[in-house]
Amino acid sequence: MPKLEHLERRRSAFTLVELVVVVLILGIFVAVAAPRVFDSAGDAREAGTRRSLAVVRDAIELHRAKTGSYPPAASLAEALRDYLKGPFPAPQAGVNQNPAVAASTQSPITSPVSGGAGWVYNEATGQLVVNDAAYIAW
Repeated sequence: MPKLEHLERRRSAFTLVELVVVVLILGIFVAVAAPRVFDSAGDAREAGTRRSLAVVRDAIELHRAKTGSYPPAASLAEALRDYLKGPFPAPQAGVNQNPAVAASTQSPITSPVSGGAGWVYNEATGQLVVNDAAYIAW
């Protein structure tokens, strides 16, 4: 009879197999969910750049309405100082994340300009774009 007593005992802990299965399920869940959660910083940078682009484009149009012409590319930040609060913004998306402005004669601007400027601007049309092939179509 002692063997029957041993069989009737209740389990009070998890087995190694049960723990491995739970860890595997959690790992699969994290692998699926992590890219969506961790890419939110990239999405925020893109949204910030879109907002900065819209603000600067509005400032360019305000300058044109006031003066009758688009500001020159060489001194765009200086010309827009009265229309912007704070410093001239830098794009937060793309490879060139600085507030420098490169001049372009393309109309419309369809390709980036070399030199490391964050923005590309056509002073004849007032078009301003991000100086990066992935974001130039904005």
